[in-house]
Amino acid sequence: MGEKKGSFKLIMIVMVLSLLIAAFWNQIVWLKDAIHSVLDPTAGFLLDWNLTIGMFVVVFIITVITTLIQKYATDQKTLKEMKKEQKEIQEKLKKLDKASKEHQELTIKSLSSMGPMMKLSMRSFAYTGIPLILFFRWFSDYFTAAGNPVLLGFMSWFWFYLVGTLIISSILRKVMDVV
Repeated sequence: MGEKKGSFKLIMIVMVLSLLIAAFWNQIVWLKDAIHSVLDPTAGFLLDWNLTIGMFVVVFIITVITTLIQKYATDQKTLKEMKKEQKEIQEKLKKLDKASKEHQELTIKSLSSMGPMMKLSMRSFAYTGIPLILFFRWFSDYFTAAGNPVLLGFMSWFWFYLVGTLIISSILRKVMDVV
């Protein structure tokens, strides 16, 4: 298997920028106003039309986009090979005595491949991190202004988004063969 390394540098930069945007959202007025001018008439229109259905559509669109980015911004072939290797190591580890030298060696091999695997799988975050933070800040503003309504009678927007994206993402990943 050809080792592809990947880097956390860009991911860390995006993460820091995302945190700064989230922390200073109300002070970066030009950015906040720009995001509202784009999302109020689009996503806001859907939410105003029907809160639950609109939110489902918005979550679906965001999840489709992030899944497509995950598929095409990462080396799926290498990730699949690494995942397969991890699974094989885990199967071997189950059969071995935990005190054996072979168990220790396989455990070290398994742990050492986790970093590169994580670097490869996190590449899409470089493209989605900041847009997702901007969406989340907009959601927060929208739902605060709307009096923090509940969706489906018991969920806040955050939990609806989280549960929805987990369900939709798991289906899309299977259909689109995304690791």
